[in-house]
Amino acid sequence: MKAPELGIRIGLHEHGKRNSIADLGIRVGHTTLIEGENIRTGVTVLLPPVKNPYRERLFASTFVMNGFSKPIGFVQVDELGYIETPIALTNTLSVYTVASAMVRHMIELNSDLRSVSPVVMECNDSYLNDIRRMAVREEHYFEAVKSAKLDFEEGSVGAGTGMSAFEFKGGIGSSSRVVEIGGEEYTVASLVLANFGRREDLTIAGVPVGLYLKDYPGRGTSGKGSISMVVATDAPLTARQLKRLAKRAVVGLARTGGYAYHGSGDVVLAFSTAQTVPMGKEPEFVSFLPDNSLSRLFRATAEATEEAIINALLQAKTVEGNGHVRYALPMEKVLEILEKHGMIERA
Repeated sequence: MKAPELGIRIGLHEHGKRNSIADLGIRVGHTTLIEGENIRTGVTVLLPPVKNPYRERLFASTFVMNGFSKPIGFVQVDELGYIETPIALTNTLSVYTVASAMVRHMIELNSDLRSVSPVVMECNDSYLNDIRRMAVREEHYFEAVKSAKLDFEEGSVGAGTGMSAFEFKGGIGSSSRVVEIGGEEYTVASLVLANFGRREDLTIAGVPVGLYLKDYPGRGTSGKGSISMVVATDAPLTARQLKRLAKRAVVGLARTGGYAYHGSGDVVLAFSTAQTVPMGKEPEFVSFLPDNSLSRLFRATAEATEEAIINALLQAKTVEGNGHVRYALPMEKVLEILEKHGMIERA
């Protein structure tokens, strides 16, 4: 279950209908690879709500908090201010395979394509996965695309299969927020691949839960890892404004206990579904929110990202692989701690 279903309230803004990035019409698909004792990995693909992302480009930007990371496509996104492909998540050594598959995907959709900039983000799942086996193949990207839907799984699935967070089982998490600006409602949503954090740093709804769980079984590593964050909104924003939005995702990361340790890659991609940039020409009509109206969107971004990380933990299941084990967050113990601090009320 996600945080709201457990009585855990994070932030002030209301959730979207699905409380996920799907509230923006973005479909998410997974390919989960569990083979033998050592393969625990996969691919997650986000499909923007357009027929052909190469021809219907969306305004976008990125922010790199800590560059110990290997994302593909960020340079062109920042230079031109848009994305022109789906967005994929996978393990560190598989970004190149997935990028190649995404290029093939775009070639299949566009007979005149001569250049394209795939967007692939990663985290290192080698604690639970034999990453050197490079088990992810191009076909797994296409399987994830084919399986994409609005009601998607979170936790230990897809790219999140072998990921850890705060020395518990991590993975895929998502959340959304709805805000009102000038009489109009806008949605901001975050989807994360969480693979970072020291046990004692874990903070849920402002409560230092990790301090109570620091001696819980399954510790290993010392905060190294990464997090890839995708922020989407239907608010009409420029690429410059989307970079400002992306920076606020890191506020949500910090509120969970993320400190961007050396060895951790902490990167954000933000995009807007409000309007498209047609291939080969400028948009015929462009309208953007003024900067002085963005504060609610900034807060909503931080809240959605904070909860997305917690939702990844809450929905992940215990996984054993590559000679290690990552235990799921001990739910009852966590709820007891939060209740003790007056952050939830249980019947």
